[in-house]
Amino acid sequence: MKFTKLQSAGNDFVLIENDYKKQDWAKLAVAVCDRHFGVGADGLLLFLPAENADVGMRIFNTDGSEAEACGNGLRCLVKYVAERGLVDSDKAEITIDTVAGIRQARITQQNGVVGNIQVGMGKPEFEAAKIPVAVEVGKGRVVDIISDYPLEVIGRELSLSFIAMGNPHAIYFQQQPVAEFPLANIGHLVEKHKLFPRRVNFEVARVVNRQSIEVRVWERGVGETLACGSGACAVAVSAQLLGYADNPVCIRLPGGTLEVEWSGAGEVLLSGPAEIVFDGELPD
Repeated sequence: MKFTKLQSAGNDFVLIENDYKKQDWAKLAVAVCDRHFGVGADGLLLFLPAENADVGMRIFNTDGSEAEACGNGLRCLVKYVAERGLVDSDKAEITIDTVAGIRQARITQQNGVVGNIQVGMGKPEFEAAKIPVAVEVGKGRVVDIISDYPLEVIGRELSLSFIAMGNPHAIYFQQQPVAEFPLANIGHLVEKHKLFPRRVNFEVARVVNRQSIEVRVWERGVGETLACGSGACAVAVSAQLLGYADNPVCIRLPGGTLEVEWSGAGEVLLSGPAEIVFDGELPD
């Protein structure tokens, strides 16, 4: 089984073209994503045929669970299909069928090499039932989004904002550098808290200025990652609605910087690089 390793801002993936016999993809994801006994990745990307789009995509996390959305995975897939000639070479826009719906990507190419990739990440959802989050009436405040919602984890009081970008996110804004936050100790407890019926992606953010926010991410089903595209979008949208940031805004993650644009209504746009790392072949 041939595969390609890709990464975007350090968020890395193993991509497989789904033209093989039926597989237990969840089980395979656990095996290939293992950083000691497998290839090593944050997720397994499947490149699929699609009826209503140029290409299709599914993504499985390192624990075998399937993710609804992944901005960095989207851009990695687009990089792959454009440079490997799997879509028309003159295409400047590519549509991708995902679990969260059809997404559109805009690319720039020079001599067959894809540069910047911008993907539409869909419209953000703010309603508790659509995120989903089991909030208690009277807690937190609603300013277009649910924010300042109190959650205590191992004696630490977190004030969270909630948003869905095809998948659920909980954002904690703090004034200290995000490197000081004990994410390894707290991330998994927030992810699996009873407040989140489908678990949650947890972002710790610090507003540097109105054009820049630093962020660390605990991804649902993965753990801490160097970057998260949907998480970057969730932070940017939340920061705009709370009056912390302008549009566009740069999200500085441990693995690199992503740019997010949102007009205050409609779809969120995510821009950044993607790179092919190497090709390989999995043994039987």
